Amino acid sequence: MANPVVLVPARMSSTRLPGKPLADIHGEAMIVHVWRRATEAGVGPVVVCADAPEIVAAVEKAGGRAVLTRPDHASGSDRIYEAICEIDPLGKHDIVVNVQGDLPTIEAGAVRAALAPLENPAVDIATLAAVISREEERTDPNVVKLVGTEIGATRRRALYFTRATAPWGEGPLYHHIGLYAYRRPALERFVKMPPSPLELRERLEQLRALEDGMRIDAEIVDTVPLGVDTPHDLERARAMLG
Repeated sequence: MANPVVLVPARMSSTRLPGKPLADIHGEAMIVHVWRRATEAGVGPVVVCADAPEIVAAVEKAGGRAVLTRPDHASGSDRIYEAICEIDPLGKHDIVVNVQGDLPTIEAGAVRAALAPLENPAVDIATLAAVISREEERTDPNVVKLVGTEIGATRRRALYFTRATAPWGEGPLYHHIGLYAYRRPALERFVKMPPSPLELRERLEQLRALEDGMRIDAEIVDTVPLGVDTPHDLERARAMLG
């Protein structure tokens, strides 16, 4: 694990919050807040992968680096793959960390934690999860659950991801946090595969990797960052960052 790079995909089209990356949070665009948090993690260079020149301009104005990518990508994974091929065609960066562009409250420590599972060479993709503490989230289909086997005090090997309440029975449930650290070959393998049946059924991209036999390990962290998808989420983010 020699040379990670952090990529932040961002796109303007959002049905519930149009122009989301440029939404103002205390005088700065939301994407700038995400870029700052990712930079504070100190794991490697941070590059925003945008689908619009306005996003690139906002990041560059703040002193960051951004690249323009195609507007028609189906997912953030496809977008960061285009970007890494452009900015690092020789493969100098062997780990690609994907920090979603709508997580302005992401903690720097969480970005660092996502790299820990890759210390095991058998792991293809690393991610994060947190114990669900709010009862209503146990049955909320918008809260994705990680079903995994314990391989350490803060580590789970992913067996499945689901919107259902799982696993059944007594014990903790884990809220999956959609931040990923890919080995470079794993990212390429992932984006070149077609969507899998379970991925389409659950609407969860990471199931494509599991169905193909790739290994995903999750590091357990203390808090879940706020994902901004609606105007209400935006107001919450403004309050949290105030």
